[in-house]
Amino acid sequence: MPDEPSQSFLSYLKNLIGIGTNKEEPLKNIEPEDERIEELIENVLNIRDSVVKEIMIPKINISFIKEDDNLAEIYAVVNDTKHSRYPVFDSENNRAIGILHVKDLIGSDEEAFKLADILREVKYIPESQSVTSLLEDFKKDRVHLAIVLDEYGMISGLITIEDILEEIVGEIEDEFYEEKNNEIIKINDKEFIVSSTIEKEKFEEFFSHELNCPDVESLGGFVLKEFGHLPKVGEKIEVGNLEMTITSADQRKIKKITVRKVD
Repeated sequence: MPDEPSQSFLSYLKNLIGIGTNKEEPLKNIEPEDERIEELIENVLNIRDSVVKEIMIPKINISFIKEDDNLAEIYAVVNDTKHSRYPVFDSENNRAIGILHVKDLIGSDEEAFKLADILREVKYIPESQSVTSLLEDFKKDRVHLAIVLDEYGMISGLITIEDILEEIVGEIEDEFYEEKNNEIIKINDKEFIVSSTIEKEKFEEFFSHELNCPDVESLGGFVLKEFGHLPKVGEKIEVGNLEMTITSADQRKIKKITVRKVD
C-alpha cells in the first residue's frame, strides 16, 4: 500500500494550482469554490493508491535519442515530437545513459558536438513506487523525468511530472461527472468511447471479440502494436468487425479510442 500523501506534498500541489499561495491570506479565507477544489484534491490524494506502472508511458511509446545520433538527427527528433527533455538510450535501447535537456543544445556546433558532454543524470524508479511519493521526489530532486524499471531491472517505461499532474487534475475534474470510472462509455448501440488503459481481457469480454495479441495487457498496447507507430487523432484501423478510431491522444500516448461495430 503506497504511503499516504504528506502535508508537504499537499502544499506543493496547492501551490501548483494556485490555492492558498498568498501567505498573508490564510486558507480559511479563500472562496467557497476554492475550498471545494482543495477538498477534492485532499480527498483524491488520500484515497488514491496508484503506482507508477499504472500511469507511466510504456517503453514502446517513449520518444528518445540514441547515443550515436548526430546533431541533425537529434534536431529531427525534437522537431517531430516537441518535448523539452529526452532519455538517451544505448545502441540496444536497453539502457538509458543520460537525459538530454533541449535547452542544452543551444550554441552547439555540428563538428565539435559531443552528446555525452551535455547529458544529465538519469533518475531510475521502480514500477511499484507510489505516484504521490514520486511527485515528492521530483520536487526534492528538482527533476521532471524518471526512467521506470521493472522487477528485473529492465526499462519498462518513462514518467514525467506533467504526466502525474495531468492524472491528478483529470481525476479531480472527473469528480464532477457521474461516469467518473467508466472505461467504456456508450454513445449508441454501435459506438463506444473506450479508455486505452482498459485491460485487454475486459475489452474482449465486453465486445465478444478476441484480440490475438498475447504479449500486450491493454487496448492501448494492442492498438499501438497494430499501427506500428504512435497514431494521431483520427487515424483508424479495422479489427474483425470492429473499427477503432483514435479519439484522444497526445505526443506520448493514446488516451481514448472510439470503437464502432461494423456490420
